[in-house]
Formats: sequence, C-alpha cells, structure tokens
Amino acid sequence: MLLTVLGSSGTYPTPGNPASGYVVSTPTATLLLDLGPGVFAASAAAGIVPSAVVLTHVHPDHCADVFALFGSIRFGDRNRWGLPVMAPPGLVDRVAAFLGVDDTHDLYRVFAFDEVGPGDERAVGNLEIRFGAATHPVPALVVSVDDGRRRLVYSGDTGPGGDLPRLAKGSDLLVCEATLQGEVSVSRYPFHLFAVEAAGIARDAGVGRLLLTHLGPTLDPTVSVAEAVAVYHGPVDHAVPGMEVEV
Repeated sequence: MLLTVLGSSGTYPTPGNPASGYVVSTPTATLLLDLGPGVFAASAAAGIVPSAVVLTHVHPDHCADVFALFGSIRFGDRNRWGLPVMAPPGLVDRVAAFLGVDDTHDLYRVFAFDEVGPGDERAVGNLEIRFGAATHPVPALVVSVDDGRRRLVYSGDTGPGGDLPRLAKGSDLLVCEATLQGEVSVSRYPFHLFAVEAAGIARDAGVGRLLLTHLGPTLDPTVSVAEAVAVYHGPVDHAVPGMEVEV
C-alpha cells in the first residue's frame, strides 16, 4: 500500500503546494483522500485515476476541487460516470447548492455519492475503509485504510478528542494534521491540533510512523517536526507534494 501526497498546505494552497489531497494505492484500488484546491491538477499531472474518493468534510481546502473532477469526468470521460464519492452528511447538499442543481442533474450520475458517518465501513478493491468522528465545526471524518497487511489513518481536520486516538491505535502510519505550533494554551482554537498533540496521539496509539500535514502555511515545518520528535520517538516527517510513503 502506497501513500502519495498531492497537497498538504493547511487552510489554503500555496505556490507549489496544493491544499489537502492524498492517494492510497494498491494493485486493485486507487483511493483519493480529499480534494483541496490544486489537488485535481496535481492528480491529473501524475496520471492518477481514482477508483473512489473520500471527502472528509465540506470546508473548501478539503473539497473544492470536487468541481474540477466533476467537470473533467462529465465532459471528458463518460466511461467513468458513477465514480464512488464517500462524504459526511450535508456535504453533497452543499455541493449541489453551489451549482444550483437538484438530484436530476448530471452531478448525481457522474458521482455515486455515498453518505458515511462514524462507525461505517466500506470496501474499495482490497482496501477496507473505516470512518470515525473528527472534532470540527462541521460534520467531519477520520479515516482508516487497511489493505489486509498494513493500515494507515488520516486525521482530516480535527481538534483533540473524537475518534482519532482510538482509530489510530496500532496503525502503521498516521497522517495527522498539525495546523498549530508551539505551546498549547488554555485559550487554544479547539478544532485543530498542535504538532505536540499530533505526536502525543501517535505515541499513545503506538503507531509505526507519523506524517505531519496541514501545517499553517506561514509555519516553519522543521519546527513542527522538532516539536513532534520531542514527544513521539518513532519516525516523523512533514508531508510535501510528490512524497511517496510505502506503508
């Protein structure tokens, strides 16, 4: 099972780094996790053709390029109509409302939408996917992907709590948001994690490797990695576009 980073910038894309987007691939499946701005172009440039998509939540830095993917399939490849798209409650309605369409529109034929929530499980090829609840202002998902030998967990966007600590337990790779940096204050923003919190989750869950992602675009990634290394003593890296990680 191979993880490819298409974009990792937190909150908004930056030159050379799209917002959130990752690919999990095996010989029988290509799963796209999130479609932040810039991710569609990056996936097209890499020749990636997803067999299914997971959108963790409705915030645009995680799903805005669903419109680009829709246009490319609708007008460019009718054989791909019916692409499975898994998403939390409310996201599909927001996408349709943005386009000003109802359920008779091609949107609902190009994509086979599948509303999922915490505790749900799905299969894509040989991948087993489990969903948990994130701590975020909108319905948001934590995602576990298992190929029968190895398992990775993706945090999406989350603050402390939720299902991430439980879902991450014993995973081989934790791809975890670390939007914030420095000391955790009492008045902290509750819907994102500090690097030290991501590291604490990795340590307590006994994960094999930690990949920090979704860092605030103005932060120095070397500082976030150093903060994480002080807490979690396994391998720690910062996700960058084009990075490939064998899980």
